[in-house]
Amino acid sequence: MPASNARLTCSVLLLSGGRGLRMGGRDKGLLEWRGRPLIAWLHDLTRPLSDDLIISCNRNTEHYAHYADQLVADQDQDFQGPLAGIRAGMAAARHEQMLVLPCDAPLVDRALIESLLAHAGSRPVVIRQGNYWQPLFCLLPTGLRDDLEHAWQSGERSPQRWFGKLAPIAVDCTLEDARLANLNTPETLANGISPC
Repeated sequence: MPASNARLTCSVLLLSGGRGLRMGGRDKGLLEWRGRPLIAWLHDLTRPLSDDLIISCNRNTEHYAHYADQLVADQDQDFQGPLAGIRAGMAAARHEQMLVLPCDAPLVDRALIESLLAHAGSRPVVIRQGNYWQPLFCLLPTGLRDDLEHAWQSGERSPQRWFGKLAPIAVDCTLEDARLANLNTPETLANGISPC
């Protein structure tokens, strides 16, 4: 799928629904990096790609509403992990494909997104670093929502295990690729990681 057509066929889900335990319980998406909330960096990057920008958040909805077309929350309020946010996003997404990114990765760039969009089809497209999948950087066909719901009802809570059963397409990145850096601790946020 050419990136120029992304607006017509791609929903975007930004995951910001976690507990933020490594940040002392603070809401990561709203923490400032280089003078702006982390969510603002992902919003600005993905806003041109879609008319369906979804944020998964379980608190502070009044702050997130400015950055989204839709807000979704986990059905259960006990923070069951990122697959719960993906499930909520899949249920709300309006397009055939849904780009998923975590809110604490402000160094993602357009080229990385286009590498995912280029493989859009009937299978998940997932970033892989070496032998490790990065399941929160992915493109999902929303036609998989019933499969995800079945997996969820069967007790699955791991995005990696769910994707693993669906023969995902890999987009390979090096282990040193700074675009995938998660600023999810006070140290990484304070260090001001710069793009390579």
